[in-house]
Amino acid sequence: MPQPDLTGRVILVTGANSGIGKVTAEELAKMGATLVMVSRDRERGATALAEVRTASGNQDVHLLLGDLSVQAEIVALADQFKAQFDRLDVLVNNAGVFLNNREESADGLEMTFAVNHLAYFLLTQLLLDMLKASSPARIVNVSSGAHQGSSLNFDDLQHEQSYSGFQVYRRSKLMNILFTYALDRRLTGSGVTVNVIHPGFTRTNFGRRDNGLMGKLAMPFMALMGRSAEKGAETVIYLASAPEVADVSGKYFVDKQAVKSSPESYDEDVQERLWQVSAGLVKPVYLP
Repeated sequence: MPQPDLTGRVILVTGANSGIGKVTAEELAKMGATLVMVSRDRERGATALAEVRTASGNQDVHLLLGDLSVQAEIVALADQFKAQFDRLDVLVNNAGVFLNNREESADGLEMTFAVNHLAYFLLTQLLLDMLKASSPARIVNVSSGAHQGSSLNFDDLQHEQSYSGFQVYRRSKLMNILFTYALDRRLTGSGVTVNVIHPGFTRTNFGRRDNGLMGKLAMPFMALMGRSAEKGAETVIYLASAPEVADVSGKYFVDKQAVKSSPESYDEDVQERLWQVSAGLVKPVYLP
């Protein structure tokens, strides 16, 4: 099947310096897109930028820097993007962390919650007008099958009372799906679609920041049992580019197929409560 021609389309991918994000950037650049890679680290980002340009043969690939755990940096990232580009056709929210021990962001928020959920929420809100102006446009959120069986505790969203790295990660991935479904309702008639994906258990650098026991045990297992980053990125690339899903929105995808997410993820009361809590937490820098 021939690849879509994405010439003239501008695509922003977070967490693009390695793993699924980098593969996604490279493959979409091969299709001719103007690709904007977001990285937290300047050196790693510059290396990835050069590699993606070389591998894709596309020089219209750019790098923006931003620590997505810091709300002020997310705002600065969005402002910089708007200053350099006049449209946004696809936003891929991919950056994420797994931490065995509780950390707080510069904003005083639990780190996994800040990066894996609030960064998706805030960056999307900041770029939503540009997406609508560029419609038809797409948003792709990267979640995980780890959300299955998880539920939210609104009395302890910051996990101050108890902390388990894997449970906190699972809940953050549930939040990605809850956010997607709530956003889909708000996008009706806008020409912008939003979908969420499980990439599969993937061999990437994800989790290397975790120096705890879980991280040390997980990395060898991932190396042996996980699917490649190329395989993990396939569904992201598909949702970002395939003509046949141009009008599909509000779905959870696994291996390019829309499937059911967990029962908890369809609870609209939970979706809306999470939306309101999230909006309150980003109000110092953004008023929805």
